[in-house]
Amino acid sequence: MAARRVAITGLGIISPLGLNLTENWNSLRAGRCAIGPIESVDCATLRFQNGAEVRGYDPLEHFEGGKDAQIDRFAQFSVVAAREALRDSGLEFTPALREQTAVICGSSVGGQMAIEMGYQDLYLKNRGRVHPLTIPKTMSNAGASHIAMDLGLSGPAYTVSTACSSANHAIGQAFHMVRGGHVEMAVTGGSEANFAFGFLKAWEAMRVIAPDTCRPFSKDRRGLILGEGGAILILEPFEAAKARGAKIYAEICGFAMTSDAHHLTQPTVEGPSRAMRGALRDGGLAPEEIGYINAHGTGTPGNDPVETRAIRAVFCKHANKVAVSSTKSMHGHALGAAGALEAVATILALHHGELPPTVNYTEPDPECDLDYIPNQTRAVQVEAAISNSFAFGGLNAVLAFRAAH
Repeated sequence: MAARRVAITGLGIISPLGLNLTENWNSLRAGRCAIGPIESVDCATLRFQNGAEVRGYDPLEHFEGGKDAQIDRFAQFSVVAAREALRDSGLEFTPALREQTAVICGSSVGGQMAIEMGYQDLYLKNRGRVHPLTIPKTMSNAGASHIAMDLGLSGPAYTVSTACSSANHAIGQAFHMVRGGHVEMAVTGGSEANFAFGFLKAWEAMRVIAPDTCRPFSKDRRGLILGEGGAILILEPFEAAKARGAKIYAEICGFAMTSDAHHLTQPTVEGPSRAMRGALRDGGLAPEEIGYINAHGTGTPGNDPVETRAIRAVFCKHANKVAVSSTKSMHGHALGAAGALEAVATILALHHGELPPTVNYTEPDPECDLDYIPNQTRAVQVEAAISNSFAFGGLNAVLAFRAAH
């Protein structure tokens, strides 16, 4: 079968920026920073107190009959986002289509809330046993499995866990499956819920969390800020989407992944550069066609200059003309879900002709010398964009998108 163009026809998202797609886009456009004091955990003994939490979320609005107690928070986010994405797509499932729909999700750490509760039962409360659903709630594939059960989808279903590149890896593989004719549709993205005290203590030990806020590419940046959430994309063949009169947000056209083979936590220029070049090549895009890059942009002293150099290595003179932003400055770093939240931001930027900013930007850094769309959304229609995810372990995954025509 010849390679097929792949359309994005449905989006669903729950994040610190809002509980649905409309709220998220309004927050992105407004440059609203959702970083603030962590409310779900007592941070008195932590070296940091700020995070980007999903606020105002009530699981009982989405899960009845006590089912919320059977599903960890991260997997709940997957299901909530998938339901919205499917509604948004307007798709009607036939029995055959259910069997030909893949569910591919990304999550870095899975059910941290269930793990935390189990350890509390064992070591703090001395109960001698844990909740009987601890294993099903902690497993990283719970998000994908619950989506498949909730929507009645019986095609391939699995989870990718590659740290902060998890969602981009998942979306990229789903794209290739639809493009290659292996499935007729894909429900894909990622989710994470990591505000558990033990997990926060582990990040504290890394010494990479900012004490105040996330300032990607700004000279006074001091580290990343943790976030959470979930986002899902509906992918289907472009011609099939047109034939049914679907709204097409954008076309996903390229994907590439590389390994630095260098260091567990220190990135290189070469690995991300090869991933960006590979995504452009896979999408049949020239560097000059890219008008926007949603950067990995963690706000750490080490990541941002390396990503800047990698972008310059790929785009050469055009690097001065391409707009770059890190939406982590608003929604925090959602680890395995980061690529999904950022893919939605990139797709909406293409669809609406507005590029989200890098907020909290205060001071240029000579080592970070690109156009980072500081603090204010920019109204400009671009024809193509890429979204970068670069993970611990040196695992790089880049997605390429075209405006829908």
